[in-house]
Amino acid sequence: MFEFAVRKPVILTVAILIVCIFGINAVYEVPKQMIPDLDARVVSVRTQWPGATPQDVEKEIIIEQEDYLRNIPNLDRMISTASTGSARVELEFLHGTDLTDVLIRVNNALAQVPDYPENVDEPRIVTTSTSDNPFMFFRVVPLPGNPHNVNVGAMRDFIIDHVGTQVERVQGVAEVEVWGGADRQIQIYVDPARLAEREITLLELRNAIRGRNRDVSGGDLDAGKRRYIVRTIGRFETLDDIEDLIIARRNGVPVRLKDVGYAQLDSFEIRTVSYANGEPNVTVGVRRMIGANVVTTMDDVMVAVAELNAGVLAAQGLQMLLSSEDVQYVKDAVSVVAQNLAIGALLAVIVLYLFLGSGWATVIGAMGIPICTVVAFFGLMVTGRTINVISLAGVAFAIGMTLDNSIVVLENIYRHIAQGKPRLDAAITGVREVWPAVLASTLTTVFVFLPVVFVEEEAGQLYSDIAIAISASILMSMIIAITLVPAAAGRFLSEPRDVKQNVLQRAGARATRMVLRTVDWVISTTPRRLVLIALVLGVSGSVIGLLTPKAEYLPEGEEQKIFAFMFSPPGYNIDSMDEILRDLNRDLVPHIGADPVRYANGEAEYPALNFMIGYARAGSVMLIPEATSRGQVDDLVATVGARFREIPGVISFASRGSIFASNTGGSRSINLDISGTDLVSLFETGFRTFVKSKEIFDNPQVRPQPSSLTRGQPLLEVRPDWERATELGFDTSELGYAIWAFTDGAFVDEFFLGDDKIDMFLYSTQGVIERPGDLKNVLLYSPDGGVIPLEAIAEVSQTVNTETIRRVDGRRTITLSIIPPRDIALETGVERVREMIAELSADPDFISSGITLRISGASDRLNATRLALADNFVIAIIVSYLLLVAIFSHWGYPLFVMLTVPIGISGGIVGLWLMNFIGARLGQFGLPVIQQPFDVITMLGFLVLIGTVVNNPILLVEKTLSGIRAGADVKRAVLDSVRARLRPIVMSTITTVFGLSPLVLNPGAGTELYRGLGVIVLFGLLFSSIVTITFMPALLSLVLETRARLFREPVGATGP
Repeated sequence: MFEFAVRKPVILTVAILIVCIFGINAVYEVPKQMIPDLDARVVSVRTQWPGATPQDVEKEIIIEQEDYLRNIPNLDRMISTASTGSARVELEFLHGTDLTDVLIRVNNALAQVPDYPENVDEPRIVTTSTSDNPFMFFRVVPLPGNPHNVNVGAMRDFIIDHVGTQVERVQGVAEVEVWGGADRQIQIYVDPARLAEREITLLELRNAIRGRNRDVSGGDLDAGKRRYIVRTIGRFETLDDIEDLIIARRNGVPVRLKDVGYAQLDSFEIRTVSYANGEPNVTVGVRRMIGANVVTTMDDVMVAVAELNAGVLAAQGLQMLLSSEDVQYVKDAVSVVAQNLAIGALLAVIVLYLFLGSGWATVIGAMGIPICTVVAFFGLMVTGRTINVISLAGVAFAIGMTLDNSIVVLENIYRHIAQGKPRLDAAITGVREVWPAVLASTLTTVFVFLPVVFVEEEAGQLYSDIAIAISASILMSMIIAITLVPAAAGRFLSEPRDVKQNVLQRAGARATRMVLRTVDWVISTTPRRLVLIALVLGVSGSVIGLLTPKAEYLPEGEEQKIFAFMFSPPGYNIDSMDEILRDLNRDLVPHIGADPVRYANGEAEYPALNFMIGYARAGSVMLIPEATSRGQVDDLVATVGARFREIPGVISFASRGSIFASNTGGSRSINLDISGTDLVSLFETGFRTFVKSKEIFDNPQVRPQPSSLTRGQPLLEVRPDWERATELGFDTSELGYAIWAFTDGAFVDEFFLGDDKIDMFLYSTQGVIERPGDLKNVLLYSPDGGVIPLEAIAEVSQTVNTETIRRVDGRRTITLSIIPPRDIALETGVERVREMIAELSADPDFISSGITLRISGASDRLNATRLALADNFVIAIIVSYLLLVAIFSHWGYPLFVMLTVPIGISGGIVGLWLMNFIGARLGQFGLPVIQQPFDVITMLGFLVLIGTVVNNPILLVEKTLSGIRAGADVKRAVLDSVRARLRPIVMSTITTVFGLSPLVLNPGAGTELYRGLGVIVLFGLLFSSIVTITFMPALLSLVLETRARLFREPVGATGP
């Protein structure tokens, strides 16, 4: 094979060029994103029931759906929420579950649910993943000056029907969501007194409307050669049709609806108000499809928006403006990685030239960099991955590693040419001598990533991008090293000339002599070798035991947006919350477009902002401001949180935006589930636990779900005197419908305006009830007793209950999402929460009977990922060992190599400690503070180290054994191996270090995601290489000489 490659270079070149063409094509074809797509494993079932109380929603919808959904295979967790007018059931499935099968099973389960109450919409099934948040936000506002005097809030239906549908047609867009405004509504107002005069009940009126509002198909008929379809038209087409409806006949005279009331087109009561930069609007959020190219999708969406602004929106006096997008952050992050990749490659080539001192040798050694890079993109395309910050980091990590194989082969060929051999013979001989070591180092690097496929959590999906990029590059680098490098060296590499050495080369020669003298001194006596071995292993073990930091789950990223929530005491309506949001707008909007220096100098109360989006609904306010300066994001969280806390009685929560999880601290959230049956004791325990959880950290963020931990939602209960009601001819449906209609409006039927479906609601001309005391005075028509007030047949009492009922796995549950301060690791936070649980559980007066406490959330996923990573770490070590056994044909020699793994790990931990130690003090010099958490992506560095730190020891062990087989004694073989392999070891280590350095040291958007991984690999490799030069010779000489004395056999022999 080697002779063919060297002597037939044209065929080899053509093959490699073909591979490069596919790789270059992949660069343009692979979708670009911020992070890899995470598998959608959450299915949400959303059901609307306008006007229904949370208690009725729970009984009539939630419990019914849960009974059929709980038995779906692979269901991991079921979270149900009942709130006013809506039900939501979230089904979390195990990783790797076939979502198509799940959707079929969910749909079949819901089909078995008995009939829902009247006016309940069909359940809507939605799939989501942690990377499924909207990536673009728009605001729909009037044109400047509002020339059409348009009320944007009343245009919600129009925006959904015309804007939403057109944007959803864009390739790559999955869904468009609209916030703010209200849907249109046909409102039918009737006078209770007029109905009573004509002896018409509300149910009779409703049934009359429904009975008429129908189109009926009448089949078809044939007349001669023509075929006619028959259809009876009954649906209302105009408001006049509704008012002209005959609802009854009295004394032979028709009673029309306009005789007792009127109909009008209006809108529902507004449930959410939306603001952008302080101006009211309707907000449009755009979600992308999984696998879509986020950059091209945004460009296409902007084209569609431009068409809308020039067409249907302009005709209505509206315009659609971009409020926020994540694509620029994606572009910046990808650009930073690409820039660091180029810098790393350039530095590696410069180092290579300084060592080789030859232009041709440098070109031959470095030509694998662009080839391996494009092959990495080809690997991403073939495996269906995307170009994102994580996969690009893998490509950049591989830059230095791809040079290792070429350096080893090139250096050996260079050595044979220096000995006077012809170039072609030197190339063939040189590659034959080292190719087993190259194969071993490549396979150990690649095979350590195999266990990644068994990590099923989100982290495993992130790992796979790095694994694919590095594996593709390393495999290609091996092919280039054993084919293209010898082919090029055999033709272009010249014999070294006796020229004056430069400063670096002279320093290298002195360092080589010093290293050889040191190694000679160490291996000369057994005590020195034992002391060195014990010292290295002892220090490594101590570092691992003492400096390993507490773990985090996934990095949050360093987005400049924050998400702040404020929850009011129960009973606050939307007008009250809107007023609070207006006050917040007045405080924060003036800082939009301000200079960040003003806040840094103490001249401004809040950091400078790029934009701010705000929403208000009954009981809550949400703000999404974006800081202008990335260094002031934490200050923005603190100042906005402090402003919220100035409002009496509220619960506030603020956190950074997260690119991996929900924007409510999902990647650092410790969820404490408090479950029970009785709502009174559940809420009492939940509130006490909430207060206690605020005490275990210094100013933590704690978000309760439900948002109110007291049963303080005002509730009016109507308890009929059924004996009296029956006497007067009332039944349950008649009485309930009448109360519903005369208080908040009752659903009647649906009205079609073109293709738009509009709900019809029935109201009293006396208006909706605004004061609780007026409810008892509502006039009802009794078939047997004329017009009577409600209080004549029912008792109306005021009480309190909860505004939201939350259930987890079928049990009523309160969940506290506790986010520790950023200087406290998630693992430490979990330990403190566990201590709190143990303390509370030991106090019988604190936790009521039947209440259970359980930790979930990011802490659960962290534990699962760490366990999977630990298991697969062991598998990777075993696989690497077995590969080395196959390469060396010996069960013992690979153990020498594997002993360097803990040395590399300790070096990585020291590097992470140094980065955080130095990074914490950068603020003293006016630089951004750097704190790198020990998250699960950083932990991947240990897996990478298994495949990289063994490469240099492989060279030493292989060369030592070759020398012994050639007849040299152990000491001479060890010294010769150090002399022969020192230069390639140093070259490959320094080129890899310089290739990785920009990823670690050059800050920028997205670097926080892979910086920790780079630190672990960089320092682990550097530390292990330095130690290996002395540690490995001492270990080799000690064990080989001891074995020779004990077994009296040649140590280089193969066998057990």
